[in-house]
Formats: sequence, C-alpha cells, structure tokens
Amino acid sequence: MSKSVAFYTLGCKLNFSETSAISRQFSEAGYQVVDFNAGADVYVINTCSVTDHADRKCKKVVREAKKFNAASKVAIIGCYAQLKPQEILDIPGVDGVFGASEKFNIPAHIAELGNQPTLYNSHIKEVKEYKSAFSMGERTRTFLKVQDGCNYFCSFCTIPLARGRSRSDSIENVVKTANEIAQEGIKEIVLTGVNIGDFGYPNNEKFIDLAKALEGVEGIERFRISSIEPNLLKDEIIDFVAASKKFVPHFHVPLQSGSDAVLKAMRRRYERKLYKSRVEKIKTLMPDCCIGVDVIVGFPGETDEEFAKTYEFLRDLDVSYLHVFAYSERPNTTAVRMEGRVPNSKRTERREMLQILSEKKRRAFYESQLGKTRPVLFEEKEKDGYLYGHSDNYVSVKIPYDPGMVNELVNFKLKEIAADGAVTGYEVAAPIMV
Repeated sequence: MSKSVAFYTLGCKLNFSETSAISRQFSEAGYQVVDFNAGADVYVINTCSVTDHADRKCKKVVREAKKFNAASKVAIIGCYAQLKPQEILDIPGVDGVFGASEKFNIPAHIAELGNQPTLYNSHIKEVKEYKSAFSMGERTRTFLKVQDGCNYFCSFCTIPLARGRSRSDSIENVVKTANEIAQEGIKEIVLTGVNIGDFGYPNNEKFIDLAKALEGVEGIERFRISSIEPNLLKDEIIDFVAASKKFVPHFHVPLQSGSDAVLKAMRRRYERKLYKSRVEKIKTLMPDCCIGVDVIVGFPGETDEEFAKTYEFLRDLDVSYLHVFAYSERPNTTAVRMEGRVPNSKRTERREMLQILSEKKRRAFYESQLGKTRPVLFEEKEKDGYLYGHSDNYVSVKIPYDPGMVNELVNFKLKEIAADGAVTGYEVAAPIMV
C-alpha cells in the first residue's frame, strides 16, 4: 500500500506553483496525494512571510495535521522556513524544516525524519540554482513560474532574504513547459515570479522576448502576467500586449505608495509620475484593460498628509482594483529601524479606507464593461448552483451551472452585476474577440 501526502499552501501564486511541483515529485516517488483531512502519512506546509502572524498560522496548520494523523511526518517549507527555521523547529509536531535550497528535495529526506525535528537549510546567499514549477489540478488555468528571487531590496521586504537573488528559467525551457501544459488541455497560463519584469537575469534574455516566444504556443488560448514592477513595464511590453492575440488586457502593477517621499523611504525604483504614465499608456492603447494595484499603508513616516497623497492619487487614477496591505514590521529589514512608527489603529483605518475605494473602483470598472462582449473562460468553480469564470480583462462572470461549459472559452455579453459582485449575461454566437 502506497503512502499518502497532503499539502497546505499559504501566500502567493508562486508558492502554489511550487507546491504543485513538489506534489508531482511525491507522486513520482510513489505517494498518493490526498486531501488535507484524509489523515496523510506526510504533510507538507508551504509558508509565507509577507502576511502577518506567519508563526500563528503555521502552528495552527501543524496542529490540524497532527489531529488528522498523530503519526504523520510534517515538513515545513517556504519563506517563513528560510527566514526563521529555528522558530519553526520549536513548534510541537514539526518533523522537518526545509529551506530554499532543499524544498525540492523533500521526498528524498522523508525517510530520514526521526523523533527529533531536523533542519535542511543553507544560507540564502548559497541559493543560486533555478527550479522550474507550475501548478496543476485545475483544468482551466495554471500558474507557471518563470522567475525567482529579487535584487531590489526594498526597505520593507524580506523576499530577497527568503528567496535569494534574481534568477530565471530560460525562454527555451518555459516554452517547452508551456507546450506540455497545453497537452493537458489547460487553456490559460498565468506567468508568475517574484520580480517577473526582471526575467532573463542573469541569462541575457528579456521578458518581452519570452512573451513573443509564448505567443506561438499552440493550445494555450490566454496568457496573463501576474504582476510586474512599473519601472520594468516598458513601452514595448505594453505595445506587445495591446497587439497580442493571446496576452490578455490585464496588468497588476505594484504601487505601494502614492507619495514620492514614502516611495523613496521604501527604496522603490520609481516616482508616482512614472506610475501614472504607465497607467495612461495602458489605457490609451487598451481602454478596457483591467489594472490592479498593490498598496502598503502605515509605512514608517507616513503622515496623514502623505497618506492623503496616496488616497487622492489612487482616487484619480484609472485603475480597476486595489490589494491593500497594512505595513508590518519585518526583522532584518531597513524599515524596522526607521522612525515615525504609525499606530496599528491608524494602519487599520487607512487600510479600510483604501479597501472601500477599491470596491468603488472595481464596481465602476465592471459597470464600464456592461453591454460589451468579452471572451470568458469558465473555470471549475461551482457555488450555489452557478459556474464562475473570468473575462480576458478579469471581470468575474457567473452563469447557472452547466458542466458542458467548464473549460470553455466563449464570447459573453456582460449584462448586469449580481448581488455577489459577479457579472451575469449570456453567450453570444460570434467569433472569439481577440
């Protein structure tokens, strides 16, 4: 009887792609991948350091794993595992902690885990090898990792300490993987990475060349860029997406602050003028393009006046939704030593203000799309009798559940916004819009 393994992933799309790659390694080693509540023999928990309370979340998931099978072996990977391995080793129930250099070698080490928790780790400066990964499990879309690590060292961020320096897959290998994904019947690939615009470093390749190469992959209907820094979102990339038949009109562009003084303290590599120019360029070429924004509130030194600059900048900017984060202190970062700490209550208040603004922005964007026909890919998301999907420009769409529509790309007339925020409408018999 084969042994079983279950997974739990916290954090970003990149983590999900890596969890999926590790899952396939276990399958190749003869393990059966099961649901978390199935009492697996091995549990792999992929952690995050970006969100607050990583330790609390990790402890909770470990307790749940041991509740389902007290004899299971529990392995912890991810950014939290690289940054604070000793802290995790002290969590009751943890059997192994695998840092960035060893997380893709877990199946080979599981048999070694004994009564004492074991650390498999190395200094992040030694992590130089690139490991490819992509998610599987959904028939409609996959997250394909093309880049890892970061050379930017923003003053608030621990990612370079957790994932190491920037490094990338090769164009040749990404295209090969995309072709393999197409053979599985998947129609959308989301390109992911820590700093995807830095793709090609240090291979002397460029992201625009990768995009052009992927355009020729047969069987994949849509490519989506997960997130790209504004200073790396060059005109040539925007021009390419605007003319592309496969890259969709959807960008997620981190801003972090609408105050130049705060951006400088964050060690971001642009000012708000450049960010605004990127948005205007996108909207000029693609008026229906969806633009998402990352924002951090409560950064040290962010006064009421500086926050007001962020709020007003975003209010007046033609963007579609916001991902809002309250600043949280991270050990070993420059920001943690800065003066001008913002009280937690004020961080929460500012976050809530921007979340309300985000809801208004999303609603306005959806309303601007009503009456239009967009290509929609319906996913395996059934809820309360409805099937959900996304348009090319990232409008959430729902129809009465129809199993024949799963993984179908159809032209869809956007009619009205339902109570849950998704858009309803109907399929139209017309050639797919590109």
